[in-house]
Amino acid sequence: MHDLDSGPRVMRADGTFHTTDDEVDLSDTPWEAWLALAFFWALGATVVYQFVTRYVLNDSAAWTEEIARYLLVSTVFVGAAIGVAKNNHIQVDFLYRYLPPSAGRAMALLVDVLRIAFFAAASVLTVQMMMKMDTYKMTVVELPMNYVYGVCLLGFVAMAARSVWVMRIHWQRGYSALERPESTMAER
Repeated sequence: MHDLDSGPRVMRADGTFHTTDDEVDLSDTPWEAWLALAFFWALGATVVYQFVTRYVLNDSAAWTEEIARYLLVSTVFVGAAIGVAKNNHIQVDFLYRYLPPSAGRAMALLVDVLRIAFFAAASVLTVQMMMKMDTYKMTVVELPMNYVYGVCLLGFVAMAARSVWVMRIHWQRGYSALERPESTMAER
């Protein structure tokens, strides 16, 4: 049985609570994370404003629901680039356990190439859609819908660029997370 008193003590003998935090280091935070955080805070402020106008003032601001929806879309598309950079999107690595190492390496390289191709194609298709929807406006707010699609484009381009970066790291170190699921992108 584990002794609960054998761990680190956070309560001093005089009954006061004591703990120390590690120093916060945000120097390696990617620009995508800061932008996603800005969209998230703008979304939060919009939702609070919507709540106050609807339930406190009993006079709902019509624009808040539409803008909140677009801010959520923006947060997701920009934030998805962080998932690509960390290489932690959903992946199935079961098959790689039973493949010979050379076949696993070839398949992992193919996955990296296909990921880049997918995000590049999505970027091109988003540009084509933006050109076709050039005159469309948002429903309530008289702003071009291309603002929203532009943020989606930024997200796709960032995901494509991060995919190239991830592939380069995989190539340099000779394996990917598919081949070694316990690995992280910090290992180089």
